[in-house]
Amino acid sequence: MICFCRKGRTELGDITAHNIKQLKKLNSVVFPVSYNDKFYKDVLEVGELAKLAFYNDIVVGGVCCRVDQTEDARRLYIMTLGCLAPYRRLGIGTIMLEHVLKVCEKDGNIDNIYLHVQISNQGAIDFYQKFGFEIIETKKQYYKRIDPADAYVLQKTLKNKDKE
Repeated sequence: MICFCRKGRTELGDITAHNIKQLKKLNSVVFPVSYNDKFYKDVLEVGELAKLAFYNDIVVGGVCCRVDQTEDARRLYIMTLGCLAPYRRLGIGTIMLEHVLKVCEKDGNIDNIYLHVQISNQGAIDFYQKFGFEIIETKKQYYKRIDPADAYVLQKTLKNKDKE
């Protein structure tokens, strides 16, 4: 998907064994937590649920998700969705989140989308609330070695084709 927005061209691309190190570097800069090798190994297996965001051919963002199956629900978990600070407010996060929403719509069997956000990250909270996400709980001491350690769980309930 190519999108021309605010002074540049944004494109989403697949994450492969050849560019996974770019995702690792990006995540180390954008997020206050570090992700282990298993995280990156799993990301290579999820197909459309993980994308790099390119702005004028430069990697500036990424989104990584997984599907969680419980007894009564199929949920999409956004593990990471982030963009380098100088490229924020250019619509890149929106393009990544809209991609995730389209994947869920195409699947048709996802009950909701959820993620964790550090309680002090008002920018991220506002961003997700714009798309209909709601704070459904607070997880105390969710993060290790970062302050504040508490996280909100944000969730967007989807209209499920099978349950309408």
